[in-house]
Amino acid sequence: MIDVAKAAKVSLATVSAAINQSAPVSEATRARIDKAIRRVGYKANAIARSLKTGTTSTIGLMVADITNPFFTTAIHAIQEVAHRHNYSVMLCCSDEDPDKERTHLRLLADRMVDGFIVATAGETPELRDLVEGGRAPVVLIDRHVDGLEADAVVIDNVAATRDAVGHLVLAGHRRIGLITGRRTLSTGRERYEGYRRALSEAGIAFEPALVGSAHFGADDGYQAANKLLSLKDRPTAIFACNNLSGLGLMRALHDAGLRCPDDVAVACFDDFDWAEVFHPRLTTVAQPTQAIGIQAMMMLLERMRDDTARALPPRLVRLKAHLNVRDSSRLPASSSSPRSGEVPRHTGRRGHEP
Repeated sequence: MIDVAKAAKVSLATVSAAINQSAPVSEATRARIDKAIRRVGYKANAIARSLKTGTTSTIGLMVADITNPFFTTAIHAIQEVAHRHNYSVMLCCSDEDPDKERTHLRLLADRMVDGFIVATAGETPELRDLVEGGRAPVVLIDRHVDGLEADAVVIDNVAATRDAVGHLVLAGHRRIGLITGRRTLSTGRERYEGYRRALSEAGIAFEPALVGSAHFGADDGYQAANKLLSLKDRPTAIFACNNLSGLGLMRALHDAGLRCPDDVAVACFDDFDWAEVFHPRLTTVAQPTQAIGIQAMMMLLERMRDDTARALPPRLVRLKAHLNVRDSSRLPASSSSPRSGEVPRHTGRRGHEP
């Protein structure tokens, strides 16, 4: 900066004001400084600036599975808001592995990011230390952790799953299988609870054999679906608790030579672009994924920039999901009656049809 000031024949303070936009500088002077910067080859030292200001203008973003369309959409929304507010995003992915999450959280903390947005793979000591240490604010997305005093933006998983399973009930199904996620995560627990509630409200007895456990992945979703389909009295409908498990379920149906929805009706959590090009088109629970990312980033900005806001109690924001009813959960046109005579076919609430 001293070399730039000499080349532009201005004071060091004027160069600082022009570079940092901390004080008014005339257009002519700014043009002279810009020319001197190019001639001298000056570049700001971000590390030195961070040491001086105590900030890095960077946020750490930890997601559980970067291959999942839910997370890629959320990442895009977070990055767009961060960019508009002059923040960079440092992205890490745990691959649903708590050990990787611990490593990445330590890395982000070492880089002195100004705040964290985390979709946790499971509560880790590092995550709790981040929140309780209070050096930088933390906002959880998709999954919250009971007893952890951090802001969180999630959806009402219980209500969303209850609606989806209730739709299958109203379509005439009594044997409804579930491919659940890890119940160590809030999403897995709450979606399982929504399934149980929907059955209870319909007067259907819960059968543990109709629940297949997975880890929100396509391969384990495939394995869980195969177990359900191999039952002597297999389910006539299956709900998968996320989109990747849903993909595994559809592959299992194909490999078993079963038709959807003629032999087994399907619905799954998380809408995605491919859902409408499947044959049949998939019935999905659509999360407001962009809204989750935007809300989380705005909450983090508020905590980072406003000391008063930072002192407020943590907030748990629950957004509503929406059921998109498509072909995979409908009875075939040739069916003149429901699968079970106890429940009439639903013809009222169809959900949103894109």
